Amino acid sequence: MSVRRVLTLWSEGQINEEDTRILRASSIEKPLPYDTETVEAIRALWDTFLERDDSVGLAAPQIGINLRIIAVRTRNFDDRDPSKRRLDSEILVNPRITQTRGDLVRMEEGCLSCPGVRVEINRFDEIKLRAFDDESGRKINKRYTGFVARIIQHEIDHLDGKLIVDYEGTIYAEKKYHDFLNRYFEKR
Repeated sequence: MSVRRVLTLWSEGQINEEDTRILRASSIEKPLPYDTETVEAIRALWDTFLERDDSVGLAAPQIGINLRIIAVRTRNFDDRDPSKRRLDSEILVNPRITQTRGDLVRMEEGCLSCPGVRVEINRFDEIKLRAFDDESGRKINKRYTGFVARIIQHEIDHLDGKLIVDYEGTIYAEKKYHDFLNRYFEKR
């Protein structure tokens, strides 16, 4: 098992410079067939994602891997049984949104890489996605709606170096983060 630490923009009132550099980089697509590096990255993402019960999505850059790979929970979001978590989740390699539909829906989002913060973000309620699966590299063309579409859009943002704090929506933060975040946003 290769569980990795989740990178964060800040911790204990300080910017994590190295984590920020990695989180802000655009990720690289890997061609098929999967090479050893890609297989190991998929395993590390699975292991880290499945180990956590506080996440519905995780992107490879969040664990320090600069590849276009995401893990998403697609159903049974409230079920905390770790043995079922893998069955309720997918790994998507080189995901690309090919179509968006419906109205933009505004919701609060949190992020493991931006601890203590939630931001109101508009996202499409329906997307079509092209990707490869984690096992065989089989091509996937699939439609996602509602909350799952939101999770995927959030995780794809990570692949492009974009985080929830980059959006213009209202920011909600735990009180202990207020002073730090005021300084953080003043510098931007």
